[in-house]
Amino acid sequence: MRTLPHIGWLMGLFFLASSGMSQVVPNFGGQRAGLSSLSFLKNDMSPRSMALSGSSVALPGDGFSLYNNPAGAAEAKSLTFATSNLLVGAGINQTLLSSIIPTGEHSNIGISINSLSPGSMEVRTEFQPEGTGQKFFASNVATGLSFSKELSDQFSLGITMKYIYEKLAQYTNHTATADLGFLYSTDFKDLKFAVLIQNFGGNSSLNGDFLEVNFNRNAVVELENYTVPTVFKMGMSLVPWTQDKHSLLVSWQLDHPNDNAENIRLGAEYNYLDLFYVRAGYKVNVAGQQYPSFGLGLRSRIGAHPLHINYASNPTNYLGIQHSLGLSFTFNNDKRGGDDESR
Repeated sequence: MRTLPHIGWLMGLFFLASSGMSQVVPNFGGQRAGLSSLSFLKNDMSPRSMALSGSSVALPGDGFSLYNNPAGAAEAKSLTFATSNLLVGAGINQTLLSSIIPTGEHSNIGISINSLSPGSMEVRTEFQPEGTGQKFFASNVATGLSFSKELSDQFSLGITMKYIYEKLAQYTNHTATADLGFLYSTDFKDLKFAVLIQNFGGNSSLNGDFLEVNFNRNAVVELENYTVPTVFKMGMSLVPWTQDKHSLLVSWQLDHPNDNAENIRLGAEYNYLDLFYVRAGYKVNVAGQQYPSFGLGLRSRIGAHPLHINYASNPTNYLGIQHSLGLSFTFNNDKRGGDDESR
């Protein structure tokens, strides 16, 4: 029973190092904050990734690989479905649906829908700040089509093309982005390296009937073009310790967004018998994220088919505690008891 104290020491050293790094990493790029639109694309829709503070670009493939890194989806050997719901804050929910479909030897396709809808909101004016009695609606939807392929036993790539639709009152926006990821696996302690360009695209703007106003501003409000939130990510994951029924995975990731400062994500996942998972992570140099994230995972079955249940909690300074719950279900082609690991 000496395993649990060792895990406690490792977790303690992990967060001590994380808090120390947050004091020395400069805030280069922070002046770019708020320069992009479609910020719902930046929300972490994988509960496992969210529990690891987003350090997921080099994780082994799972049901949420289409979001984390489409290159990891090449590891799926059977039809896999995944869904998650994120409580963003202020009563707003965001939902992800995804499916990975094997199409041939060492290649898969994927379909995903990422949707955020805050519901109805009050129309307010300078003279009626409590509301006019009218309501308007907003919604954001990103639909993705992915392709992933194992080019060798160690190297895989993946690409996702996304069509994005945005609606805000009478305004609408249509645009497209792409994710391009690479994953390299080694035989040393399951060490993996990965690179991902996420949400690569051009500028776009809302279009529609311009709002006519005559109070303290120009008669017509015109909307400008803004870039999408593109992020360059590179990272690694490693299983440095295994003992009998226990193992520990650690992950590290560097994010370079086009609309904020560079930041570092650190994560650790304790695994017991591939049945129960405890996760934690920390973000270095991310404004409003001074607390670590946490999460749990449980593997179960529906008949012979693996079912993974994941929960994550992300405390923030301004939006309170964000919660995420996800399910991943894999059709097991080996009825004798084989298991595809889709967490």
